[in-house]
Amino acid sequence: MNPQEIAKTIDHTALKADTTKDQIVTLCEEAKQYQFASVCVNPTWVASAVELLQGTDVKVCTVIGFPLGANTPETKGFETTDAISKGATEVDMVINIGALKDKNDELVERDIRAVVEAAKGKALTKVIIETSLLTEEEKVRACEIAVKAGTDYVKTSTGFSTGGATIEDIKLMRKTVGPEIGVKASGGVRDTKGAEDMIEAGATRIGASAGVAILNGLTSNSDY
Repeated sequence: MNPQEIAKTIDHTALKADTTKDQIVTLCEEAKQYQFASVCVNPTWVASAVELLQGTDVKVCTVIGFPLGANTPETKGFETTDAISKGATEVDMVINIGALKDKNDELVERDIRAVVEAAKGKALTKVIIETSLLTEEEKVRACEIAVKAGTDYVKTSTGFSTGGATIEDIKLMRKTVGPEIGVKASGGVRDTKGAEDMIEAGATRIGASAGVAILNGLTSNSDY
């Protein structure tokens, strides 16, 4: 793949708790320079990112129920509505992982659907299943529930748990959701080869803070 093709798969990410306004400005400037698909920021930075990216094709993505996913469906729905009102056009939500492990699929679906319905017609929805905490059966079930609830993408990881994206997980997720649903690899993608390997395995988006390093053929030490 050429650098432009890779750039269009990257959600250029800054989600750490200590992220400053200056770092958001840098993130957006880099996203404009390299023409990334989006910047992915915490909800508090959505309005700033929208202003900084005005007049560009770079989308503003934010996170919902992040990073634990243990909020109620009602809270996630409100958070989604609020983020969209401030200009977000993509939302990455974390599922209720405990409910999935309890086999409470009804709650998992209701949780996802609250975000999907709040975003419908206004923003893309990506569902983070946090693969590092799941068995293979749970990964498949999480993807199936997400598709049933109407998501646009399934996503591997928050980047804040015990592990990130793996080739095996991307292949499994792609096999489970089929060709029409997006698959996002996030967490631990740090260089050009890593991004290309994820795309080859079936990823259509890459979530990474190392977007510039990926395009420049360098390796970043960043976890996300």
